[in-house]
This record gives sequence, C-alpha cells and structure tokens, in this order.
Amino acid sequence: MGYRILQVKLPTNYSDDDIRLIISKKLGLSDFSYQLEKKSLDARKKNDIHWLTSIVVTSGHLSSNEYTEPESITIPYKKRGKTVIVVGSGPAGFFAAHVLQLAGFNVTIVERGSEVAQRSLAIQRLEKKGEFSPQNNYAFGEGGAGTFSDGKLTSRSKHISSERLYILSEYVKAGAPKEISYMTHPHVGTDILKVVVANLRQMFLNNGGEFLFNTMLEDVLIKNNRVEKVVCNNAELQADYIIFATGHSAYETYRMLIRRGIQIGTKNFAIGHRIEHQQRLINLAQWGKESLPGVKAAEYRLNTSTSSGLPVYTFCMCPGGYVVPAAAYAEKSVVNGMSYYKRDGVFSNAACVAGVHPDMLLGHKCTASEILDWMDKLEDQFYNFSNNYVIPAVKAIDYENRRESKEISSGSYRLGVSPAPLYNMIPEIVSKALSEGLNNFSKKLKGFESGVMMGLESKTSSPVQVIREKTGRCPGFDNLFFVGEGSGYAGGIISSASDGVKCAKSIIDSL
Repeated sequence: MGYRILQVKLPTNYSDDDIRLIISKKLGLSDFSYQLEKKSLDARKKNDIHWLTSIVVTSGHLSSNEYTEPESITIPYKKRGKTVIVVGSGPAGFFAAHVLQLAGFNVTIVERGSEVAQRSLAIQRLEKKGEFSPQNNYAFGEGGAGTFSDGKLTSRSKHISSERLYILSEYVKAGAPKEISYMTHPHVGTDILKVVVANLRQMFLNNGGEFLFNTMLEDVLIKNNRVEKVVCNNAELQADYIIFATGHSAYETYRMLIRRGIQIGTKNFAIGHRIEHQQRLINLAQWGKESLPGVKAAEYRLNTSTSSGLPVYTFCMCPGGYVVPAAAYAEKSVVNGMSYYKRDGVFSNAACVAGVHPDMLLGHKCTASEILDWMDKLEDQFYNFSNNYVIPAVKAIDYENRRESKEISSGSYRLGVSPAPLYNMIPEIVSKALSEGLNNFSKKLKGFESGVMMGLESKTSSPVQVIREKTGRCPGFDNLFFVGEGSGYAGGIISSASDGVKCAKSIIDSL
C-alpha cells in the first residue's frame, strides 16, 4: 500500500466529490482512500477565500511510502498497587488521572462541584434568576472552566505534539467531531463539550477509576515532606501521590497551600473587559460579506503595543457566542465568553485585555497573597456596582475617548448591562493602555470601535505561579504535584491537559 501527500486548495463549501475529483486528476487514480491531515482557512484576499488542506492519499497503485503517521503517547500498563488523588476534574486533572489509571494506578478524582448535567442546571438558574451556586458555576464543576467556553483546542505550547494527538483522539472517542484532529483552529463548543466531559468520565470509571463529586478540598496534612492526608468537607483521603489541578480561580486553595509551605510567586497576567460586536460586522470586516458558505463565523486575533509598554490584545474570541457571568464566588462579578459548536449566535465577543505584572498594580513587590486579595476586592467592586449580576458597560468608541455612553444594548449577556464609566473602574494604567489599544484595533479591523466593552475580565490568566519542577512536583515534597492553569504554567484546554499528561508520565517513569 502506497501513500502520497497532496497540498490542495478547496472552495469553502467543498464536498467529498470535489476532493475525489481533484485526487483522481492529480494522481490518475480511481481506486484510493484519503484522509485530511491539515485544514486551515486562508482569508487574506477577500475575493479568494478558500481552505488550504493537506490530504493523505492511500492506494495500492501508489509505490511511494513517504507518509509517517504522527505518534501519540504510549501508556505502559502494569498493576502497580499505587494510589493517586487528583483534586480537580478540568482538562489537567482529568488527563493526569486518566493516563495514570490506564497505567495501572488506582486513581480517585476529587471534584468540588457536581456532574456536568447538574452543573448545567445550576448555571441555568444563575442566568435566569441570578441564583449563584458556589459548587456549580462557570468556574467550578465537572470539566472545569473550559466546559462552558468556546471549546478551543489550539495551543501555542511547544513540545506537546504527541500529548496533543493523544488528547484529541480521546476527545473524538468521547464524542467530539473528527475534524478536531486536522483543523488548524479546532473547537467543539460548550454543547459538545458537555457530552464529551460526561463520556470521558464514563471511560475513566469503566477503567476502574473513582470520582468523588461535591467533595470540597479544605486542607492537607503534611509530615516528613509528604502529604499524608487530603482533608475534604466529607472525608479524609490518603494516597501515594497527590496532584492538584484546581484551576486558577480556586483562591482559597492557593491560600491554604501557602499556609502549608507550598511556594507560590507572582507573574505577568492580563486584565480588562469583554468586548462584544454583531457577528455580521466581524464577518464583513474579515470576509467582505455577511456569510460564507462552509464556514461558521469569522474570527479575529488582535494585539498591539502601547506607549506605556503594556501589551494589549484580544483573547478567547467566541464567534457567534455569548458573554456570561463567570465569577467563582458569590457576590463577585466577572465575565467570560462561551459559544456553541455551530457558532450561530447573533453576537461575537472576546477578552480585550492588557498584560501587566502584579507589582505594577500594587505599586510594590507584592506576594501571591497580596495580589489575590487585590483581585478579590476588584471583583467585589464590580459586583457592588449593581449589587447583582447586572454588569457595567460602555461603547468601545466612548471607552477610547473616556466618556460615558447614554444607552447600551445588553447584547448576548442575559442578566443585563448598565451604562457606566468602565474606564474608571480598573487601574488607570490599564484603562489608558486599553483605550490606546482600542484605537489601534479600529485601524486593523473595520468597525471594531462600534463594539461594547462589558464588565470585568480577570480570568484570562493567573496572577500567581506555583514554584515547581518540570514534572509538576512541588520542591520539598516527595508526593505533591500541581498542574494546569492553576499552576501558572498552562493556559487553555490543550496546554492544561498536556500538562496533566506530562505529570502522569513523569510519575510512571519514576517507577
């Protein structure tokens, strides 16, 4: 059996017959099979938008054997008699647990929230009635914060190709569309992610793993450089290895670990707002037309430098998506974005943030505890704006010119918005950088200034970072590991999941 790789330009609304016709003409074959290896949208010229694809053709009539299939990770199974507790069921925690269970460890996942179906109901109550659940919200519950997002499966992290391939293959097994294995910018949307998360859990349980839902971590007992017990609201647990994958919203976990001697420092992070536009405006700006057959919705990624030295950029853009109340704790206000697989909502949104270091915000070299306290107070202030989940908002053009907007549409945000001088509600150095950034973005993307800036975006990245080894192990502890976004070394679903996989592999290799 021979192989050939073809680089093929395809119309946006191509069909299987189109691909077969091209292959037949290029290679003179009638008997063959093919699979897409890569697929990306080329929209550089609005009058010639197309897919760029890499196609692997297989046929008994081909002699070339130039194709080498990408390698995934291997998981060596051996009954080990070792136990592991993983705190947190987001991508990092789940995949650390999943790999270790498949390798022969006895693994228990501890999750403060409920199964994803119950979590979904709690979020519905939040958005319909303003009832906040501390266990089940946009930050906490099965699958972590990523479950209710756009479900982007891209990553800028290097040296994770085999881990990424493994993670995507497990997602496909659990119900994600096969296209995520070859799209340059894959996503699954929150509607599919909820199904995937539940199916992954069942796979883990079928392999002998254990899930403890509604189990809140409260403390760890340490003796002789080892975590002897994990103290939860309803149990005290022991294991040979403890892996924390709590996400970067679990401030009480950070504070507890600091008290117990785990080293946590500060790092650069991002803060700002959500910006929302009509999706058709973004389509027009990017494609020159309001819709494009075969493509769901246009995206954008913008960044710029500013005179203050702070970088300003957009992050986690949700085409056809929704702005959502994403606070991790009661009586705090934070916004984030989510979308469904079809990306067919009327609006789009993205984080519009400035990168900054905590020392700059507090005016001195600060500790991890100090920046966490500062963040808490800022999220309190945004809640106190309305004493509920109505969020402050201002038109982007008015934010840029530092003036209030008279009237604001609530757009996709279901709990309501109210006009406010949003630029005065965060540190001036940040708001001025954002004003300058908005001006620059309006020159790059036509109509960008017509958007609406909304609420507080404070969960783009973590302001703190756990001091750890490359394996994820915390120095000075024999059996304590910290992975994922909460560690400060990962961001997003794939890089977090890869961090969990690498941690699991290091534990396996150590034996």
